[in-house]
Amino acid sequence: MSGAFSRGSRSPGESRLPVHATVWDDRPNSDGSGSRWPVVLVHGILTWGTDPRYGFAAQRPLAARRRLLLMDRRGYGRSPDIARSDWAVDAEDIVELLGTGAHLVGHAYGGVGALAATVRRPDLVRSLTLIQPGALRPAARHPVVAEALARARAATAALPPDLTPADFLRGATESVGMETPEATPERLRAAATTMAELPCWDAEIDLGPLARAAFPQLLVSGDWEGAPEPYRTYAGLPLIACAEEIAAATGAAHLVVPGHYPHTQQPERVNAALEHLWEAADQG
Repeated sequence: MSGAFSRGSRSPGESRLPVHATVWDDRPNSDGSGSRWPVVLVHGILTWGTDPRYGFAAQRPLAARRRLLLMDRRGYGRSPDIARSDWAVDAEDIVELLGTGAHLVGHAYGGVGALAATVRRPDLVRSLTLIQPGALRPAARHPVVAEALARARAATAALPPDLTPADFLRGATESVGMETPEATPERLRAAATTMAELPCWDAEIDLGPLARAAFPQLLVSGDWEGAPEPYRTYAGLPLIACAEEIAAATGAAHLVVPGHYPHTQQPERVNAALEHLWEAADQG
């Protein structure tokens, strides 16, 4: 069974806006009930929930055992356009989607929103998985991360005002040696939203509540071997350091898999780790 629904969410000073979530539930004869908690998955930049390139399309097999809610963050996928969003607004929407409780998975920018949502409402989170989260501030004392933060701040300040979504999409990929995705309307809309978002790497999030949390937590990283060298240097090494710091500070497990997009390049290994985490949390 697949479908969609929208939950209302509100940030200070904004009108009520729907946030779209694609629902996957392939359990035989499922009516949406059962003992297993559902899962909310939150995507990163330049993408949307069901996107096979950067999103969670490869996690569809997990719907054979539980209900998955693939969130489209504001301005992405089938969620409405907005002038500007950020990880704190995402956190409000994530809390709405958690309902009375769910497992939570966040990738990259979506991982920062997932962190913030968990700190805000830990009582609603049954387990937390962060796939290469983009919050670099917790590891800011690491030399590689400090250099990445300085570079990111300078690059953001230097963006030309007349930059188009197509230019941004091309620059964000070609500049680090990656292939540029096809400039479909969906991808260009995602690029336009990414351009307008408040950068997540400077998010200041207190990890204390996560260190005290009783639910299981997992960090997932790629090893970045084989990635284009600029991409590995400018993105991979800082993300690995960040994941190591968050795992050490919170007591989370840290899974490292080959490649640089764990959930799309190594879906069987990541899906197995997710299912193991969820089952252990549900039984605990």
